[in-house]
Formats: sequence, C-alpha cells, structure tokens
Amino acid sequence: MSVFGKWFGGGGKGGKGPSPQEAIQKLRETEEMLTKKQEYLEQKIDAELLTAKKNGTKNKRAALQALKRKKRYEKQLAQIDGTLSTIEFQREALENANTNTEVLKNMGFAAKAMKTAHENMDIDKVDDLMQDITEQQELAQEISDAISRPVGFGEDYDEDELLAELEELEQEELDKNLLEIGGTEDVPLPSVPSNPLPKKPVAQKKREEEDEDDMEELKAWAM
Repeated sequence: MSVFGKWFGGGGKGGKGPSPQEAIQKLRETEEMLTKKQEYLEQKIDAELLTAKKNGTKNKRAALQALKRKKRYEKQLAQIDGTLSTIEFQREALENANTNTEVLKNMGFAAKAMKTAHENMDIDKVDDLMQDITEQQELAQEISDAISRPVGFGEDYDEDELLAELEELEQEELDKNLLEIGGTEDVPLPSVPSNPLPKKPVAQKKREEEDEDDMEELKAWAM
C-alpha cells in the first residue's frame, strides 16, 4: 500500500473509502508534520549560513559546502510551501463539501419530518374544521350580543310611542312659554323719554319769582 493510501485509509478493491471527517483529520495531521519540517529546514538554513560566514575567509571549501547544503534546504522548503498550499486548498474543499453534505442531510431530515407530520392530515378535514371554528365564533358573537342587549324584565315598551309622547310634552312646554310671552306684550309700559327735559330760561324764572313776591304783598295788604 502506498504512503497516500495509508494516510487516507485506502484499501483494496471494494474497500470502503474514508469519510470526509477522516480525510480532513488526515490532511490536518499532514499540515502539522510539514509545518514542523519547515521549522527544521529554516533552522538548518540559518545554521549553514552561519557556517559559511565563519569559514568565508579561513576555509573557502567548507564555506562553499555550507552554501550548497543551504541551497538544498531552501529548495526543500519551497517544495514544502507548495505542498502545504495544495493540502490547505484540498482541506478547505473537503470542509465545504462536508458542510454541504450535512446541510443537505438536515434538510432531507426536516423534509421527512414534515411529510410525517402531514401524513395524517386531510385537506377536506382541515376545511371542515376551519368551517366549524368559524361557525362557533359566529355563535359566540351572537350570544355575546344577546347577553349585552338591555332587557326590561317583562316590561316591553314601544320606543316610537315613547318618543311621540316626549315630543308632545316638549310642544306643550313650548306653547306655555309662548303664551306667557304674549300676555306680557298686551300691557304696554310707559316709555322713558330718551331726551332730557328742557330747562327754564333764567329770565322767565326770575319773573316768576317776582310775581310770587307781588302776590304775597297783595295778600298782606288785603289782610
């Protein structure tokens, strides 16, 4: 069995393929392994670079060998970067596919539950039930109206007759008021003059006073 077959649980013919969750878990484990490999290579690259600097003037051969190893490590590091990108893309695609699968599974489960809930429902029975509910509501409203309607407990009066009697009483009261107003108009009251009375002239008043004096003197002589 190949390495990839071991990673993803591949088997012989007729073998059951891995589930999306298993494949995603394997890809994550691979990502962790390659990340650790990256860190190791970065450390090796730094170490070879330091070796090359130390031997640059003292031992040129050792410095060149260190630079060659550094190049090999850098090449491996670049390959791991590309592999990590591919694995990351594949893992995200699997996660999306797994999410869609779960969504569709739950939607199918809900559809089956709805179908089960509607199995015992007959549209004709539903219509009959709604009609019964409407009739009962109308009956309840009629009962409420009947209860709230005022009653006279055996005293049944004709409202039109009561209104006619009320109008007669109002007319009698109006006629009485009109008669009282008409009786007061038959006895005329004296009108008060609006203009002031004229005053006597001063000369006339003086002559009247002199005449009164003369009359008093004549009365005195006669006595």
